[in-house]
Amino acid sequence: MIRRNVLLLGLGAVLATTFPALALDRALTPEETQLIQQIGAHNSAIRTMAGRFLQVDSQGGRTEGTFFLERPNKVRFRYNPPSREEIISVGRGFYVINRKDQTQYAYPQDRIPLRNFLGDKIDLLTANIVDVTSSDAYMAVTISDDTPIGVVQVGLIFDKQTLDLAQWTLTEPSGAELTFSLYDIQKDVQIPKSYFYIDPTYKAVQPK
Repeated sequence: MIRRNVLLLGLGAVLATTFPALALDRALTPEETQLIQQIGAHNSAIRTMAGRFLQVDSQGGRTEGTFFLERPNKVRFRYNPPSREEIISVGRGFYVINRKDQTQYAYPQDRIPLRNFLGDKIDLLTANIVDVTSSDAYMAVTISDDTPIGVVQVGLIFDKQTLDLAQWTLTEPSGAELTFSLYDIQKDVQIPKSYFYIDPTYKAVQPK
């Protein structure tokens, strides 16, 4: 079963297993600042992308699907069958679509940390960064934000060589985690407008 509430709350396996403090307890080094700026500029220049994702939850459950992103503020997560659920953002909010039941519900986009990666210009230095960790190959930037279910942390992992987003982890207030890995990514592709269409006849329901 897809843990939908958590999916909506952001874009990395975080390199620590516990919550860091709710504010970065040190100054970023000049090297970290420069790399985060480079990551923002590189990803801002990618106007569209599509690929596949693997989602793993805290219990080891695995779900796969495809995603489509178009800047600014559009993204679609489509889960492989037998799931009939999709997550679609069209700039106003994040909608959970159930095509079997023909229902939808939404979260406001300004309460979703994923907005930090979907905007026209990505500037992670303006987000609430609570932790930055680097290895030889990767940089992890953890962002904390207040959401409809409480304070959620989003750990974004970037490849230091390509500057691409490779993985992210969402950590909800209970400590439960949801990790996404991206693969088979294509950049600057044509995405049909219909991919971000939300059927207005679908019944609005409350989140479960």
